[in-house]
Amino acid sequence: QVQLVESGGGLVQAGDSLKLFCAASGATLSTYGVAWFRQALGKEREFVAGIAWSDSRTDYADSVKGRFTIARDNGKNTVYLEINSLKAEDTAVYYCASREFGGPRYVGSQYPYWGQGTQVTVSS
Repeated sequence: QVQLVESGGGLVQAGDSLKLFCAASGATLSTYGVAWFRQALGKEREFVAGIAWSDSRTDYADSVKGRFTIARDNGKNTVYLEINSLKAEDTAVYYCASREFGGPRYVGSQYPYWGQGTQVTVSS
């Protein structure tokens, strides 16, 4: 069973860049589809980016295309999310989730493994 731990969040200024990390233990993350979700205060959790296990196909929410990049570092058993040109509306808790042999995107309930989240706060 895979365990996921997110890191890299923090307080940043609008326009800054940030890199979030989803580190796995207990399994090889390269055999899992991995996604990042976020949940802002008072709002529903939303998908932001995902990467498939087999060919690393990616998918992004329309609201983040061009600013977010998801990629794997198999040597570190990690998936990261690079965020550029941060906006106040990117403020949220960011979670990574995984599904064995998964594609780049599913609804949240279809991911059995989740991390605890990392807070990103963007000040304007």
